[in-house]
Amino acid sequence: MSWRIGVDIGGTFTDVVLADEASGAVAVVKVSTTPRDFAQGVVDGLRTAMRTHGVAPAEVGWLAHATTVVTNALLEGKGARTALVTTRGCRDVLELRRSARANLYDLFQDAPAVLVPRHLRLEVDERVDAQGQVVTPLATVDVEAAIDFIRRHDVDAIAVCLLFSFLNDAHEREVGARLRAAFPAHPIFLSSEVLPEIREFERTSTTAVCAYVGPILKSYLARLETAVAGMGLPAPWVMGSSGGVFSVAEGLRMPAMAVESGPAAGVIAAALIGRQRGLASVISFDMGGTTAKASLIERGEITTTSEYEVGGGGNVRRWLHGTGHPIRVPVIDLAEVSAGGGSIAWIDPGGVLRVGPESAGAEPGPVCYGQGGTRPTVTDADLVLGYLNPVALLGGALPVDLERARAAIEREIAKPLGLGVIEAAAGIVDVVNAGMAGALRIVSVERGHDPREFTLVAFGGAGPVHAARLAEELDIPRVLVPPIPGGFSALGLVATDVRRDYVRTFYAPLNAAAPAEVAAAYAAMEAEARAMLGRAGVPEARWELARAADCRYPRQAYELTVPVASGRLDAATLERLSHDFHERHRATYGHASPGEPVQCVNLRVSATGRLEPLDVSRSTPTPGAAAPTSREVYFKETGVGRCPVVARDGLAPDEAWPGPLIVESPDTTVVVPPAWRLSLETGGLIVLERPHA
Repeated sequence: MSWRIGVDIGGTFTDVVLADEASGAVAVVKVSTTPRDFAQGVVDGLRTAMRTHGVAPAEVGWLAHATTVVTNALLEGKGARTALVTTRGCRDVLELRRSARANLYDLFQDAPAVLVPRHLRLEVDERVDAQGQVVTPLATVDVEAAIDFIRRHDVDAIAVCLLFSFLNDAHEREVGARLRAAFPAHPIFLSSEVLPEIREFERTSTTAVCAYVGPILKSYLARLETAVAGMGLPAPWVMGSSGGVFSVAEGLRMPAMAVESGPAAGVIAAALIGRQRGLASVISFDMGGTTAKASLIERGEITTTSEYEVGGGGNVRRWLHGTGHPIRVPVIDLAEVSAGGGSIAWIDPGGVLRVGPESAGAEPGPVCYGQGGTRPTVTDADLVLGYLNPVALLGGALPVDLERARAAIEREIAKPLGLGVIEAAAGIVDVVNAGMAGALRIVSVERGHDPREFTLVAFGGAGPVHAARLAEELDIPRVLVPPIPGGFSALGLVATDVRRDYVRTFYAPLNAAAPAEVAAAYAAMEAEARAMLGRAGVPEARWELARAADCRYPRQAYELTVPVASGRLDAATLERLSHDFHERHRATYGHASPGEPVQCVNLRVSATGRLEPLDVSRSTPTPGAAAPTSREVYFKETGVGRCPVVARDGLAPDEAWPGPLIVESPDTTVVVPPAWRLSLETGGLIVLERPHA
């Protein structure tokens, strides 16, 4: 027997999923997240899960986890003290940024904090031109001066980004060699190794982000590796932002790949459920304790983007730039809002009810947890409205105090607004639902998709509580709740593949490009990719390499990524690429210019090592469910009234249950409003449908 284990660190809970490769059975265990040392929470969760389900370390063949360490370091400004070595005259690239502004008419907005303070941004004399030719030789005396300065200023990590090094990296490699010789214990990141791609600001920013978070990620992963090795478990894989896992060694070479690690795992799991149920187009919706995330999967394909900024609000709308630090690595296209079970409700100076972005997190948590929280949260509102069990959550493991939650809502919200407690709690839920519906609208309507043609896959500890109401907002006719929604992102960690993306700038018109040069560039990246998959221990029979190219019309500022056929590359291949670009441009923007030449900007290779498919549809519910009960629950259609409450394990397959209904399980609660109908499919998948939608 071989087990796979996935661990997802959330803002409130750390989820551990165990999957039996033989039977397809899955189980989830939740433990409290430990913000002071995330690795400790992972170890606690692993021990609890393996003890509870009788899994021995020798039976575990796969261990993967998603971490928020990188994102948190950037959000909180607690990264390493970093120096930047750059070409003379380019010292202030990080501060100059682009002209994009988050709010065009706010004259007083501040740009995001610069990761490298100006006195640690060091210049060296050298120059490579736009054709990759050396114009000014590297002044080694400047490099030695920079080394002396760094030695005297207590620097933890170093980033190197020289002008046009993506075309000719000779100077950058020499600077890197001297720095590594002088500081063997310091992580040193060269832009030609991290991102050999055109665009100076984005390349410098990505390299600086890697240096800023590198030491923190290294320390965290070292502690985790030591701990799991001591438990007799295999070395952990790390979830990447593009939807695949990578080894610890690969992560330390490119720490920016670990941004949005957890949300990516949830989208992978949603795509898995869609495939196994025969649904090609779904919208994933993940509501946890701190944030809610949405992503669209069309025809089984997960959308990724390189237009991403971390550490700001730019992740809410993909095109909203100027709010964070750009990283040019593939990231699953997510819309994310600060709306979770722990989001705090408050009244602004204008007397308007607001929810978030501040969250109670794991410490102190919602008021009802009785751990010191005093400000009402979405979880408190759900409890007061009767959606959540009034005695305990997590199958009885987490006692809750209904009266404490009621008193907090009355004190902080109801009395100041002149409302009853139920009205105030319903207002909190309506506000947070409006924000989350906006995230769903961003990935569907605002991307040109009709949400009525999609199915909503709802997960996260709080997702199934709010999913039906959100589906109503967008006229989505069907909601799926997977077997373990509270640990669903962790399920994605045991169902994903090993993946790494490579890019090289190749700046030339396609009609003038030499096929041999393009083929040589692809061959170099594919050699790197094969070496990575070999180091990862993936059998060669499961390797997949996919080519693509970033193309545009002359004088355009941005590119579209177009797939390139594998195999022998010749003039016909480039001609086909040009034709495919015209078609992609037409599909994206509604028009194309077939008479215009096509400019190639970047070449890309995606390397994937496939795991054996995991069939979670075979998982079975745990027998021995409690008898159905009822309690007072509020719905806007009926007000407060008695509502049936059943345990998830008490649902019989192929039996329909009309709403209103509450379905409880250890990891989540499913709320079925009036006019909705619930059924359970074989394998434990809950389906919510509106008969007349």
